[in-house]
Amino acid sequence: MASVLGTSTAILASRSLVSPSSKPAFPSISINPGQGYGRKLYGGIGIQGRNGMPRFHFAATNVATEVNPVEQARKIAAKESQRPVYPFAAIVGQDEMKLCLLLNVIDPKIGGVMIMGDRGTGKSTTVRSLVDLLPEIRVVFGDPYNSDPEDPEAMGIEVREKVTKGEELAITMTKINMVDLPLGATEDRVCGTIDIEKALTEGVKAFEPGLLAKANRGILYVDEVNLLDDHLVDVLLDSAASGWNTVEREGISISHPARFILIGSGNPEEGELRPQLLDRFGMHAQVGTVRDAELRVKIVEERARFDKNPKEFRESYKAEQEKLQQQIASARSNLSSVQIDQDLKVKISKVCAELNVDGLRGDIVTNRAAKALAALKGREKVTAEDIATVIPNCLRHRLRKDPLESIDSGLLVIEKFYEVFG
Repeated sequence: MASVLGTSTAILASRSLVSPSSKPAFPSISINPGQGYGRKLYGGIGIQGRNGMPRFHFAATNVATEVNPVEQARKIAAKESQRPVYPFAAIVGQDEMKLCLLLNVIDPKIGGVMIMGDRGTGKSTTVRSLVDLLPEIRVVFGDPYNSDPEDPEAMGIEVREKVTKGEELAITMTKINMVDLPLGATEDRVCGTIDIEKALTEGVKAFEPGLLAKANRGILYVDEVNLLDDHLVDVLLDSAASGWNTVEREGISISHPARFILIGSGNPEEGELRPQLLDRFGMHAQVGTVRDAELRVKIVEERARFDKNPKEFRESYKAEQEKLQQQIASARSNLSSVQIDQDLKVKISKVCAELNVDGLRGDIVTNRAAKALAALKGREKVTAEDIATVIPNCLRHRLRKDPLESIDSGLLVIEKFYEVFG
């Protein structure tokens, strides 16, 4: 929980656009036309925009924060009752996978990670161990969508209504959510459900949020993502593209923000992933079985220690875990100051063009990942070495598949990188 900031709220709503040149003190909000999403719900809170989505124009000055001791005690008790998670710092090897996960925590706009590899290589264990390292974020207290009090694009409808009415927002700090999407989940469980009976009898939109609502501003993890049902893949594609989830039942429509880091894992032997979904992952990590006998022994021994006494095992890695947390927090705060030279940007785009990468996502993700890596290393300037480290993970899954090609696509990317960068 954050300390009480104790500032009063004065939230002004207007139809006019806030001037982008005026940058008032924390936490000012400026929204450009066309940035709003969501349908016109709960009358009078927005004007119709593109694709039936409204545009919201308002500014917020100081937003009140408050810490609820009861809620804090409840969260501590819940954390203590949870199953112990294997420490991220205790994962042996699999550096490529760990780096991709860390970079996405530092900059969520990279767009997630697809982890493919042999079964039993620690994919799920590594992803779930990330929970301890996730930083805290500011959210509107009691909101089911983890609404951001400073970003209208990440606010639920109810919060936007409060903002337009000038009501105070109670704000608290909470860790980023990691939500597991089970393969057998129904569409209602994922998207949420509308109580039609209540809507017809009482005239209110009774909505039960689903997993996408819980994952907003957090991480959505899908194990065995290549086995996911097609209708759920379509839901994920829609939400990943728009950042919003819309539920429509019997003429009733409700929308809420659903921006999440999508992390998937799977075994390529069990089936390929649809190209449309694969393209939604910012990075792609390949993991293989460790062949070094001594490393394998170490992994077995560490796992046995954890199974014997999880609490003691976690305590032995506490210092390393805290050091990693500090590194991530520092990298997140310094990310905006990291620069990349124009020459390097041109070379990145040249690599993408010569590899016939469709679209511009490859260029964007490579730039972002290189900046995040520089921030993780404590530098303010991206080097060619940073780009060489991340570019295979950013482009390997975007290359066109050649059934006759035997060479790994990551090696093709590296070869082209050295050809362009010299």
